[in-house]
Order: sequence, then structure tokens, then C-alpha cells
Amino acid sequence: MTTVLESLNQSLHRLLASDNRIIVIGEDILDPYGGAFKVTRGLSTEYPDQVISSPISEAGIVGFATGMALRGLLPVVEIMFGDFITLAADQIINHAVKFRWMYNDQVNVPLVIRTPMGGRRGYGPTHSQTLEKLLLGVPGLNVLAPCSIGEPGDLLARAIKDFEDPVLFIENKLLYLQTVHSVSEKGDHSIKTFNPKNKTRSDSTKNNGITSEYSPPTYLIRINNAPEPTLSIAAYGYMAEIVLQVIHELAYKHELFCELVVPTQLVPWNIDAVLSSCRLTGKLLLVEEGTLSLGWGAEILSRVSEILISELSAVRRLAALEYPIPGSEPLESALLPGKESIKRTALEIAYNKRNHL
Repeated sequence: MTTVLESLNQSLHRLLASDNRIIVIGEDILDPYGGAFKVTRGLSTEYPDQVISSPISEAGIVGFATGMALRGLLPVVEIMFGDFITLAADQIINHAVKFRWMYNDQVNVPLVIRTPMGGRRGYGPTHSQTLEKLLLGVPGLNVLAPCSIGEPGDLLARAIKDFEDPVLFIENKLLYLQTVHSVSEKGDHSIKTFNPKNKTRSDSTKNNGITSEYSPPTYLIRINNAPEPTLSIAAYGYMAEIVLQVIHELAYKHELFCELVVPTQLVPWNIDAVLSSCRLTGKLLLVEEGTLSLGWGAEILSRVSEILISELSAVRRLAALEYPIPGSEPLESALLPGKESIKRTALEIAYNKRNHL
């Protein structure tokens, strides 16, 4: 059994062994420490010329890596905690993502920025946030979020090798020790990879900076041998893990059958999977760990409602309360969406107790 952490680490080992253009840069990533969450463990021992332990300057790290990418290398940056991505915002927003356009497509910036996000570890208000929504609207920035389904290491490898434009790679802290589930794995739920009809790919200069036919997967999950779902739920990262537990309880205790949509690419967003599910159920719940206002769920709901407004009978968003995350475990649990709030909201939608666009 492989964990998400092991999948990411093994992928980095394979990549560094196969391509000396790949350089890993970050704070405290050298062995024996191997990084705050150990994703880079063993890399500096095996590939000392391809691993750089940097000073404590997120802006400096990303700026340095952007220059390396412009010169033909494939840098992989580790930002120790996602909360610190704000310190690199200028280098990302005003530099890395703009160079392709500023220089008329004569340069590429194949830069991957890995960072752990999320709470539930008791780390307090400055080390527990889910901040990717701050960067979801930045033109030219791809945002990927692995989950425990499929192969997270392959998603990382594709981000490094196949994307010509910058990638923000979001790793929820609680995902690291989750067991990876194969798409073909049998169990009490079925997992399918959504394949949109009539999908086309143009050349790389017009394809969000992707150099291959690869499209990050979106997974559809249902309870095996259950009736057709009557509620669609969309979530990504570790929230998808929590929702997966909830949909089993909803099915077995309440006879409410759901379809869970789990994207691994947040930007650019392929909305087809959610549309397909909503056309079947007519009801949608969006779950995220970030705060509610102006977040991922708000954007997805807006796009879905523009297309399916007459076909939706109930929609809701569920997210963190809009306060700093406390260090107290009971308060943190109350602030973040969890199993009970997801179950309660799903039942409210199913029985049309509330209906909020």
C-alpha cells in the first residue's frame, strides 16, 4: 500500500534520476531532515547536484527558479507552508506567469511550485490556511490539487514534464498519509475517470502551456450497486476524502445516493464533469476547506448556474467560517467543514429545506 507522501517522493526520485534539468529548491529540504513533510526525503543524498537548500526567502526562491526555467531547466520549488505563498505573490503574479505573453511566446516558464495547504493539525492561524483561492484567478497560472485517487506522483510528474507555464501544486497536509486508491480498485464504491466528449487539444502555444495530450483527471465516485444518484457533490484534495466517508453514511443510513466529483485541476477548470453530474441529479453541493466568500465553490457555482440555472432545484456551498484558524483543536474543528456539517447540508439539499444560489 502506497501513501500519497510516498507516491510524491518516489515520483521525484524517478524524475531526478531520469532528467538532470530537474532541480528541487526549498528551505530545509536536505537530508537528514528532508523537508518539513518529508516529500523531498532522500533526494539530496541521491542527487546532490539537483537539490538546493535555500535561504528563508520565498520571493527569492521563486524568482531564482523563474530564471532557471527561462534558461531551460525544470525547477521544482517547495514552499514549506502554503501560508507563505503570499511572500512569493509578486514573483508569481507579476513575473513568472507573464513572461510568455510579454515576450511574444518566445520563452516558457516551466516552473512547479509545490506547497502544503490546510488545517486540522493544530498549527494555528499562520500555518493552517487554505489560500489557493487567492491565486485561482491569475492568468497563466495552472493550479493542480492531488488527491488519494489515481496516482498523485504521476500528476506531479506531468506537472513537471508536460506544462510549459507555471504550476501551483497544492498538497493538503492530511493527504500525505492517506493510502492511494487505484481507479480500477474494487470496493464498496466505484471510481471512474471522467472523459469529456469531443475533447480537442490544440498546439501547445494555445493550450494553457501544456506540451502533450495530457489532461489532469477528474474522478466520479459512486456507491457500488446503488440507485442513480440524486445529489452531486464536488470537492478536491483532502475534502474529497471527508466527503467520500460521508456519502457512504448518507447511502447506508439515509438512503441518499450521491455522486462525488473530484477534480485534480482547479485552473484551468474543466466544468464538463460537474455539468454532467448536475444534469443527472439537479442538485449540487460544493465543499472546500478555504473560506466561503469569493472562493472556488463560488466560481464553480456561478459557471454551472449560467448554463444549468433552469435545471438546478437546489444548490449550496460549504466552506470554512471566515475567521483566522485557531490553534485550539475543538475551535479549529468547529471552524472548518467536517463530516457532520457536510452530512447535514447534504440532507438539507436533498429535502429542499434551503435553496441558496
